[in-house]
Amino acid sequence: MTQKVLMKGNEAIAEAAIRAGCRFFFGYPITPQNELLEYMARNLPKVDGVFLQSESEIGAINMVMGAACTGARVMTSSSGPGISLKQEGISYIAGSELPAVIVNIMRTGPGLGGIAPTQSDYYQAAKGGGHGDYRLMVLAPSSVQEMADLMFLAFDKADEYRNPVMVLGDGVLGQMMEPVILPEPKEGNAVEKAWATTGKGNNPESKLITSLYIKPEEAEKFCEHLAAKYRTMAEKDTRWESYRAEDAEIITVAYGTAARLCMAAVDMARDKGIRAGLIRPITLFPFPSAPIYAAAEKGARFLTVELSTGQMVDDVRLAVNGKSTVGFYGRSGGMVPDPRDILSQIEQIESEKTGTTAATEGGAA
Repeated sequence: MTQKVLMKGNEAIAEAAIRAGCRFFFGYPITPQNELLEYMARNLPKVDGVFLQSESEIGAINMVMGAACTGARVMTSSSGPGISLKQEGISYIAGSELPAVIVNIMRTGPGLGGIAPTQSDYYQAAKGGGHGDYRLMVLAPSSVQEMADLMFLAFDKADEYRNPVMVLGDGVLGQMMEPVILPEPKEGNAVEKAWATTGKGNNPESKLITSLYIKPEEAEKFCEHLAAKYRTMAEKDTRWESYRAEDAEIITVAYGTAARLCMAAVDMARDKGIRAGLIRPITLFPFPSAPIYAAAEKGARFLTVELSTGQMVDDVRLAVNGKSTVGFYGRSGGMVPDPRDILSQIEQIESEKTGTTAATEGGAA
């Protein structure tokens, strides 16, 4: 019989990772995700796993790379400044085609920033962040339950594509407590990994793992191989959720905590007779451009809502491709809007439509 347990988001991520077969964790403390490290430190050794608090974020990501080379399920976690320090290693992991999971529980920035929640690391996560032509699959949960569920998906997709996967949360999701049904445990090394460097005696097929291609012809061929892999991700693994968007004339686009706020605002707008809806990206890369474009073709207008000064809004505008208008509403620095603030933005868009209609009718008359 499945039971719900009350857990913090950070703890749910850690427990789900262990149940997904993660047996190596390397990290360094930074708020607002320290509970994740603490949970791993207490519980990973209980399943014969290895927890190690490294000397730095740079050390941690290189340890992740080493464990990933052996085919083990491995992860790290941090927040914005720590992820910045890991970027070179993340690029090396992607360039070496190694599976690993990276969790970012976002805090304010730029610079050292503060511990309050924001979504200001979208560019860093969804656009690569490090050097070279590489991408991460980026998963954006919006509840504690989804934080647990997406950890299983993250490890599976990292193995499937031999590519790092990032789970992007924020300080609200990391610190809040909600009831969670935890997935059933499974072994992490059930998938045969012929490429893993486990030694010639144990694995005659294992080869040298590298991201170094000196000859331009070889380097180009490899970059084209990676690009093809990312296109496959987009074709097979783009994920999103629609909420009351089927007949919506105004569609909010938001992820994570902002999406929760938008759902409440959409309900309030519907109560006032405004046909509002929500499209929530679950994968930030690959980005769900198709449903946004389809809604734009039907005449919907858009409001992108973020806990930042505007980053994902660029991808929404690209997805709309000039077919409609894209507004933006954001709060930054750790300020979180009330759903009524978002409702006001929806009402403003609705009033602009009414005003345009009235002007057209008046001119025609």
